[in-house]
Amino acid sequence: MAEIPEPIHVLIAPNAFKGTLTAAQAAHAIKDGVVAVRPSAFCRELPLADGGDGFLETVLAARTGELVQLRVTGPLLEPVLASYGWLRDAATSTAMIELAQTSGLELVAHPSPDTAARATTRGLGELLRHALARRPTTILVGLGGSATTDGGSGLAAALGFRLLDRQGQPISSGGVGLIDLDRIDASGADRHLGATELVAACDVVSPLLGPQGAATVFAPQKGADPATVRVLEQGLGQLEAIVARDLHGSGLAERPGAGAAGGAAFGLGAFCGARFEKGVSLVAGLVGLDAALDEAELVITGEGHFDETSLSGKVTGEVLRRSAHRGLPCLVLVGSADPAMEPAVRGLGGWLVRTSPQQTPEAGTVIAPEAAFSQLRAAGRRAFLEMEGGILPG
Repeated sequence: MAEIPEPIHVLIAPNAFKGTLTAAQAAHAIKDGVVAVRPSAFCRELPLADGGDGFLETVLAARTGELVQLRVTGPLLEPVLASYGWLRDAATSTAMIELAQTSGLELVAHPSPDTAARATTRGLGELLRHALARRPTTILVGLGGSATTDGGSGLAAALGFRLLDRQGQPISSGGVGLIDLDRIDASGADRHLGATELVAACDVVSPLLGPQGAATVFAPQKGADPATVRVLEQGLGQLEAIVARDLHGSGLAERPGAGAAGGAAFGLGAFCGARFEKGVSLVAGLVGLDAALDEAELVITGEGHFDETSLSGKVTGEVLRRSAHRGLPCLVLVGSADPAMEPAVRGLGGWLVRTSPQQTPEAGTVIAPEAAFSQLRAAGRRAFLEMEGGILPG
């Protein structure tokens, strides 16, 4: 009689494969690949997020809550339908907001220097104001996937702050408007601010300004050309100076994470008193990642493109580190990866597995969801087989 393999406990905890699969879809595809090889495997799917796209969906999939839907201002001042989550237990209530729903890059059909300059976080402020009126104990704001580089000035305006030019008129929306900022009037700010704890869940550790800051690093991904990047950097610098003078917010711009979502984290800190947390750590706590790892014998994570940022604030790096701490083998399934990252993954006890081993698609390449699901399922199957056969390098 053929020997029946012992069941293995597999934790499948990927991020979204940006532009193709949600984290939940990715987890399901990987599970299909694993059970095709080992039908007896106990697979737990635990989709994760780092504060960007999927932040709200990921947490609500693991926690009981409701969605509150309303129409707000989109990144280019158009109306959009957005939702926030409401979690309640016996003693506390928590509102969960995902910036990408109101100010996300996916809401901009044709990113350009003009859209990068004008995009606003006003809709995020409108969601915040609605949530604040319900008097939650805590508001968690997931940052990432933004179209904006306005330093949170749009959300501030929606919360009642007046950002004025030298003539005492409101500045125009977007990062480009910050060039004209002369003073901030906080006298009309939402009265509920200060009564609720706010947490900015940051997906990067960038400061607000400089060569690693919001404009220089991330604005080109949102359509900005070099001239627009310079304008946005200048505007953010002006915002930082006026916040330091009028709101006593000196030093906030240098904090790791202040540059998240085009400086929206800075704005949440300056105007709302929010504290910064690493988004993936926050999500991990909410969905019970550590407890799931304690029950696992093998961990599989993944994302669309793996590069140096993956190890500094992203899902895959966090799962790798927590797995290494427990001595757990960890497979990292990716659509593409920078070759220089393979030694870093191996150093953490992991194996980097591309979904398309015969070709290395460029970062940002988008394929149809059906094809992505099939490739990821096949990669999960192949990686599990190679791991069992000792083929993967150690």
